[in-house]
Amino acid sequence: MELATLLAALEQEPKHIYSSDALNMHSSITALAYDSRKVVEGGLFIAVPGTHTDGQRFLGEAVRRGATAALGDALQGQSAPLPYIEVADVRIALANLACAFYEYPAAHLCTIGVTGTDGKTTTSNLISHLLEATGHRTGLMTTANFKLGGQEWENTTRQSTLEALEVQQMLRQCCDAGVTHAVIEATSHGLELQRVRGCNFDIGVVTNITHEHLDFHKTLAAYRRAKARLFEMLDPQRDKGIGSRPTAILNHDDSSYEILKPYCSVPILDYGIDTPASVRAVDLQLSANSTSFRVIFPDAECHVETPLVGRFNVSNCLAAIATAYSQGVPPADIAQGLATVTGVAGRMESIDEGQSFSVVVDYAHTPDSLTKVLGTLRPVTQGKLLIVFGSAGERDIQKRPIMGRIAAEMTDFFVITDEDPRDEDREQILREIASGAEVQGKREGKDFLCIADRRKAIEIALKRAKAGDTVLLAGKGHEQSIIIGREKLPWDDRRVAREVLRESL
Repeated sequence: MELATLLAALEQEPKHIYSSDALNMHSSITALAYDSRKVVEGGLFIAVPGTHTDGQRFLGEAVRRGATAALGDALQGQSAPLPYIEVADVRIALANLACAFYEYPAAHLCTIGVTGTDGKTTTSNLISHLLEATGHRTGLMTTANFKLGGQEWENTTRQSTLEALEVQQMLRQCCDAGVTHAVIEATSHGLELQRVRGCNFDIGVVTNITHEHLDFHKTLAAYRRAKARLFEMLDPQRDKGIGSRPTAILNHDDSSYEILKPYCSVPILDYGIDTPASVRAVDLQLSANSTSFRVIFPDAECHVETPLVGRFNVSNCLAAIATAYSQGVPPADIAQGLATVTGVAGRMESIDEGQSFSVVVDYAHTPDSLTKVLGTLRPVTQGKLLIVFGSAGERDIQKRPIMGRIAAEMTDFFVITDEDPRDEDREQILREIASGAEVQGKREGKDFLCIADRRKAIEIALKRAKAGDTVLLAGKGHEQSIIIGREKLPWDDRRVAREVLRESL
């Protein structure tokens, strides 16, 4: 694509072009890259500032790899070794360029954004499943997995919402593969950092909004405001000519309902269990292996039986049900789809190596999600309930003692361990979590242990478990790595649990 064509897509004209005499506006740009290691001959390098480094530091490498030009914020005390285009907001520019380079794929798809603190991945997968069960072709981008053209694979990037360049690239692949609906997990980071800009969302879905990511957003109000961006992006005048119906799907049971409602200019379809809602679940029957409930729609009702367990999964199902219903999927087809749904990797995933106790791996890493998972496991546990968990370094520190308190109140024994300590003091993170348990009268060595090494923590918890007990390994879920310092080491709770169980049998 011609450089001039790309730059014409910017919402704001470039502020300045350095070395403009060497810049050929008619040059053909072969690729976009914000990672200098991925620059190719004839490419455009976007120098994005990051948490630990700045793309401007890699302008020299971009030149060596054959970049035609670079684009970014104002140069910081250096001259550019190649033509450099200064813009007011590099992240908005990256999204604009990505949309143009991939020829605005969202204009040809029904795009569905799913946000919330907990349940986003499960809800996104449920929406994809319900749509596919009724003949639609879907693309899917979540924390745990991707789906495209009938193929599914795990997300090993450690990014819940990919950068705008990858999002638009996958949307283009969706178009090329004949996909009709693209379901995108839209995190608060992804919304705040413009990663989903240009997705032209037709449907916005929220699961809930609780305490999380205050390390990044600083306040709960700012965190909520970031989530609200998804609903501001919904345009009642948007008509892609594909039959999509712009809709906001809100959780009437959650405090987010009143917070998000003012940001919605499209019709709202609310869902709930405890409050009157347009799509409501009643007559819940919860068991250890399945869940059933009746769904009341504005003009119909149906009975749902699903292998998903827990009250929180009823709420996730309702979010997906409301989304499918808003797009014209009949209630009978919705019920049939939920009957055949399978679980998401690392979400309430059972590990069975023939042991006499239950082992469950779950991604729960917030106070609310931990409370819900433990609340689901307690009634179906005959013996004691044990948990291995931690809290990520360089992330929300305010939740650490809260999670320690939850473990103290809801389990019989727990081991506090590494999640992703990053560059923080590992032992200090454990102490901050433990402080919440100690306030509840729990004593280290008697009621809980602090063991930074996650493998040793899992080994001790599993060796302590007896017949009828349940051991929850929380916080990592599907993840394939653990970050210690700046090093990303191979890791999988499920694999480690199986190895330890096999060694002990």
